[in-house]
Amino acid sequence: MNARNITNRALTAMILTLLLVGGTAPAQAQQPAARSKVVLQMSDGDAAKWNLALNNAKNLQSDLGAANVDIEIVAYGPGIGMLKADSVVGNRVDEALKSGVKVLACENTMRGQKLTKPDMLGGIGYVSAGVVEIMEKQQQGWAYIRP
Repeated sequence: MNARNITNRALTAMILTLLLVGGTAPAQAQQPAARSKVVLQMSDGDAAKWNLALNNAKNLQSDLGAANVDIEIVAYGPGIGMLKADSVVGNRVDEALKSGVKVLACENTMRGQKLTKPDMLGGIGYVSAGVVEIMEKQQQGWAYIRP
């Protein structure tokens, strides 16, 4: 046998061994999927748009799994009225809160409309400036939706 045949056989054997064994590098652990994060802007005082936003949140939780997505609905401007205690979508907001959706009211808007926390639905959260909250979430990589 000449040196060339020995080299070819050795290379063939090494290739077959690597294919059968799968190499010597340890298998890497599979990374868990990144948690989805979505912020919804609600600056409209229209009940139909609010119902659309609340449906969006519910669909996100249904499709991705509620444990796999963080959702914030940020209300400011005319949208703040739908977070008042007498809101026509109050029951839907309560359902969203119970499912883990954060619903946040802009305190700048509340001051401008002379609203206080007792005027608002129970269970909602507050941010000093709704537009700043949305901007910061986008800077942190959150998806932005405006229904």
